[in-house]
Amino acid sequence: MNEIWIPLILLVVAMLYASVGHGGASGYLAIMALFGFSAEVMRPTALLLNLFVSGIAFVQFQRAGHFKWRLFWPFALASMPFAWLGARIDLDPLIYERILAVCLLVAVARLLGLFGRGDRPVTLPPPSLALFIGAVLGLVSGMIGIGGGILLSPLLLVFGWSTAKESAGISAAFIFVNSASGLIGLGDLSPVLTGHHLLWIVAVVVGGTIGGRTGALRITEVRLKQVLSAVLMLASLKLFFA
Repeated sequence: MNEIWIPLILLVVAMLYASVGHGGASGYLAIMALFGFSAEVMRPTALLLNLFVSGIAFVQFQRAGHFKWRLFWPFALASMPFAWLGARIDLDPLIYERILAVCLLVAVARLLGLFGRGDRPVTLPPPSLALFIGAVLGLVSGMIGIGGGILLSPLLLVFGWSTAKESAGISAAFIFVNSASGLIGLGDLSPVLTGHHLLWIVAVVVGGTIGGRTGALRITEVRLKQVLSAVLMLASLKLFFA
C-alpha cells in the first residue's frame, strides 16, 4: 500500500512547494519520518527529489522575471561549500531528529504565511552578511538533507530584501545548488538508486511541473497548505518526542 500512497503524497507536496519556489525537502523528510525511514535513506532521497523540483521551479520563476542575480550570488557562493561539508557530517540520530524537527516548524510557519515584508522598500543586504547567512544555511542544509530555501525565504521577506515572487525564484536556485552540493558531499548514493525511488522522482517531477507553472487554485492551495502544515507539525512532534 505504501508503494501507492507515498508517490501520491510526494506529488502533492512537490506541487505545493514548487508553487512558492521551494524544492519540498522538508515535506519529503516529514513524509519519510512518518513512514519510519532511516536518516541514511532520508537525506540523499530528499536532496535528490529536491534537485528535480527546485530546478523546475527555478526555470519557471526565472522565465517570469522573478530572479535577481545580485541578491542570489553571495548567499549561494558561501552556501555551496558548506552544504558539501554539512553532508559529510554524520550526526547522532537524536541530534539529527531535533534539528529536523525545528526546521519542520519553520516550514509550517512559511506555509501558513507567517512571514511577510510589509510595505517596506526592497533593499539588498550587505554582501558580508549574505555570505555569512549563506554559509550557516548551507551547513545546516547539508547536515539534515534540505536545500535551505525554507530557511532563506523567511529572511528575505522579513528583512525586506526581496518581494515574495523574487524570494521564490531566489530560493529555488539556492535549493538547487545546495542540493547538488549536498549530494556530492554524501558520495554514496546507493540508498536512492532503487526502483521505488524512480517512481518517486516521476511523481515529484509531475507535481513540481504543475506547481511551478500554474500553482494550485487559490482556495484549494490554501486548504492543501493547511493540511500539509498539519502533516509537518505531526512529523515534527514525532521527531521531538519519539
